[in-house]
Amino acid sequence: MKKIFLYGILSLFVIILGYYFFPEKKLDTSKKIDKILVVKHKRELTVFSKGEALKTYKISLGGVPVGKKEFEGDNKTPEGVYTINDRNPNSDYHLNLAVSYPNEADSLYATKLGKSPGGEIKIHGLPNGYGFIGKFQRFKDWTAGCMALTNSEIEELFYNVPMGTEIEIVP
Repeated sequence: MKKIFLYGILSLFVIILGYYFFPEKKLDTSKKIDKILVVKHKRELTVFSKGEALKTYKISLGGVPVGKKEFEGDNKTPEGVYTINDRNPNSDYHLNLAVSYPNEADSLYATKLGKSPGGEIKIHGLPNGYGFIGKFQRFKDWTAGCMALTNSEIEELFYNVPMGTEIEIVP
């Protein structure tokens, strides 16, 4: 019985290490990214070039992942069509790409609720100093409404997504 338990623990350890260290497909940087699609219920962010999917990333979302962002502090990730309108190499979360949230409709909706729509929605990496978490960050929705990737993944996007790229976020 002890042998079976030991083999089970060892197998689990090997699986965890395999998941953490298994290399993933790199982004094809020879093609220009012209669209980003985020499918929240799948926790996926896909980058496209002329309609061709180049790569799909597994992401973490805001702490309340279901539903459209309504106001600042609700921990929801927005839904709608936006653009990438800034990049920050000095982010508290490794690197980040800014999403043009809120748009006019988002602002009007939050105002009707008597609240601020918020802002500062980003695609970002892990908090500085916590890059070792790597792929394990995908196991929990932990952001304040942003879309989180591993540090190596945000590096791929940071250096290859042009300003003005459309980002569509769907439920």
